[in-house]
Amino acid sequence: MDKKILAAAEHARDRAYAPYSKFKVGAAILADDGKVYAGGNVENAAYPNGVCAETSAISAMVLGGGKQIREIAVVAGGPKLVTPCGGCRQRIAEFADPETPVHICGPDGLKTTFTIAELLPASFDKRNLRAKNKKNSV
Repeated sequence: MDKKILAAAEHARDRAYAPYSKFKVGAAILADDGKVYAGGNVENAAYPNGVCAETSAISAMVLGGGKQIREIAVVAGGPKLVTPCGGCRQRIAEFADPETPVHICGPDGLKTTFTIAELLPASFDKRNLRAKNKKNSV
């Protein structure tokens, strides 16, 4: 795992806005342009309107000009693994290859690494749409 993304994810976790749950999460992406993009979770008093750290990092990447996730680190506290939620898994898959590493980290560093294919098996993604469009154009 690239040490820059772990440091950026830890910094993002420190800056996250989680006054309700007190559960801060940070994420950082090493993108195809060689830059690191980070994001933290941002809660809202109307709970469903919060934003996950992974979504924040993906938005930063897109706005910064990155197009592809090379690897991503997610940092959260607690003894259990904190993996991306289902929605974030889908968002990561949109910008990643199936074998893109997703590093799950805690305050003491790396806990484990999954590929996005392991976290989101049999996913529906842009490849499905390309196959449909090719079939319809025959």
